Amino acid sequence: MTRTVLSVVRVQADGRVLAEAEIRRTEVPGVVASAMHVESGHLPLGTGARLVDAVLADPEVGRAERLVATMPLGDTEMLDRVRQRSGEVAARATGATKIVEARLLPRPR
Repeated sequence: MTRTVLSVVRVQADGRVLAEAEIRRTEVPGVVASAMHVESGHLPLGTGARLVDAVLADPEVGRAERLVATMPLGDTEMLDRVRQRSGEVAARATGATKIVEARLLPRPR
């Protein structure tokens, strides 16, 4: 089964992509998935947090109740940002990746 990518968000600096995330619907109503990736090498402080902020600002994510995200296992900055911006958060390791499930907080209207 193919999952349609709804959008791609990027964090860039000086024309270089530092981090990127695909956002997709899932088969479960109210749940969106995101695959978050940061480039290797030295990155400016806050790159992972900026990527999480960009994902959470996406309109499709704003309409969802839950987010299931994959991110690099060793990246604690992204996980910390999800915890700051979400309700209940659970994370588990799967190889070199971690899967993070978060209850999204309603956006102010």
